[in-house]
Amino acid sequence: MSTPDAAPSSSGLRAYFKRQNIEFSWNRIGIQALGGMAHGLFASLLIGTILGTLGLFLPGAAGAFLQDISTYTKAIQGAAMAMAIGYSVGAAPFIVYSLATVGYSSNALGGAGGPLAVYFVALIAIFFGKLVSKRTPVDLIVTPAVTIVTGVLASALLAPPIGAGASALGSFIRWATTQQPFLMGLLISVAMGIILTLPISSAAICAALNLVGLAGGAAVAGCCAHMVGFAVCSYRENRTGGLASIGLGTSMLLVPNLLRKPVLWLPPVIASAVTGPLATCLFQLQMNGEPISSGMGTCGLVGPIGVVTGWIAPSETALQDGLSALTPRVVDWLGLILICVVLPALLSWVISEFMRKKGWIAPGDYKLV
Repeated sequence: MSTPDAAPSSSGLRAYFKRQNIEFSWNRIGIQALGGMAHGLFASLLIGTILGTLGLFLPGAAGAFLQDISTYTKAIQGAAMAMAIGYSVGAAPFIVYSLATVGYSSNALGGAGGPLAVYFVALIAIFFGKLVSKRTPVDLIVTPAVTIVTGVLASALLAPPIGAGASALGSFIRWATTQQPFLMGLLISVAMGIILTLPISSAAICAALNLVGLAGGAAVAGCCAHMVGFAVCSYRENRTGGLASIGLGTSMLLVPNLLRKPVLWLPPVIASAVTGPLATCLFQLQMNGEPISSGMGTCGLVGPIGVVTGWIAPSETALQDGLSALTPRVVDWLGLILICVVLPALLSWVISEFMRKKGWIAPGDYKLV
């Protein structure tokens, strides 16, 4: 007699995975998981860094309290990332709770590449947790035990090499940017701007690769160019609401429009190709704050705030690269404003108006649906 809840045969594996909400797809692994990782970082390390920086300007107990918060958020960033990944991919509650331990261990063992280690290890732990979730009468014991044991084991085996690899790649990108600031500034700016607009987490990628210094500055330039650029390009169609939701929210809102008509991408892409090299070669804009800020653009003004934060309290990665706190000059502030807001808006507007006159952009093309 067949038993539906028994371990699946090879022929029934696909059906079993479907029942357990196990999905191997780009949307689940590449979009939902990376997005969750970025949300976890934002809700822990990034907001803690901003509050800690604010605490530097407040006297007495208030300032010390905010800096304590910053210390706590840095300590639990791995747990926050892993739990956010679990939540984003539809893991059951016992799996999500258990991922706190998995995330903490993988982030700690991953070193400078901790965020990337958390991403891969959390996915492994989630897979095994989902395999057994709600399949036994003692789910309270089995699911957390399997999730934690497999996750910590994967952390011990995989986190150190993943962290070392991510750290080496990030170091190479940062080194290459100092050697070839024009070319790398252009490539990083355009690539990160495009990634930010796609349903992929540019913030998570910047965090995983520890993109700070000139490379981080180029990433900030590209992300801001796409957010501000698309906000200005689409003003005719979306007015003030679109200006705010795209410029301060996310340019991902325009993905349906871009898929229907890819030429709409040209104004911010060209703008990012200009502002990236200007950021690295002329203004030497550097992200000395937390790497996640490099991939946020003007979303909540996190990108520019990250630069300012780095001027006051550099991140650990920035300090390791020999960067330090500095007193910003007038030219630094001018460069930040031009790269993050003025030039993307001006360049994108001029290019989009030219394209409208040529008929390459039709009325309503940028209309949010």
